Amino acid sequence: MLRKDIPAVIKILKEEYKRFKPPYVTEVALEKRKDPFKVLISCIISLRTKDATTREASTRLFNLAGTPEALASLDYKTIEEAIYPAGFFRTKARTIKNISDELVKNGSKVPDTIGELLKLKGVGRKTANLVVTMGFGKPGICVDTHVHRITNRWGFIKSKTPEETELKLRYKLDRRYWIMINDLLVAYGQNICTPVSPFCGRCRIYKPCKRVGVNRRR
Repeated sequence: MLRKDIPAVIKILKEEYKRFKPPYVTEVALEKRKDPFKVLISCIISLRTKDATTREASTRLFNLAGTPEALASLDYKTIEEAIYPAGFFRTKARTIKNISDELVKNGSKVPDTIGELLKLKGVGRKTANLVVTMGFGKPGICVDTHVHRITNRWGFIKSKTPEETELKLRYKLDRRYWIMINDLLVAYGQNICTPVSPFCGRCRIYKPCKRVGVNRRR
């Protein structure tokens, strides 16, 4: 896939997106645009966890505590019980508690830059980019497994890790698409461009896509 193909591809992805349920973290961002803290916590819960589980776990936790102060007042066990059965729920409970404690020490304000977010223990580049883009509406490219897989599958970039994918997309992808690319490709990756046996027969991006690494398709 070439750079010149991207505008038409993005247009198709936007049209297809309307058919799919948006990722839960996006729902949080839309509902709580002025609450990047909930975007941050929801993103941590979502790591290696199905969207439906993330939605339920986040809802239970926010019903108990929805601010850094309130979450910092909870013990680890209470947070664990609230977010179970999210993947690695015990580790995530400690991360959530520690982040809340750290934020309270610094005025309960979530950082709005990737660099400052990365200073919070347990926050990686994916989470930092998502908070910056979804929580603050600032430029960033959130690269999860879907963005990494699909952009490589297209042949638009060639990279080995999500971190490398982010750097290459920052160089090659037009800045106007940075914020939206994660949402569009998460939805498309969950429904059409799946990890195994993607639905190429249904894909409207079939022609420009090089299908790198696709051995079986439907």
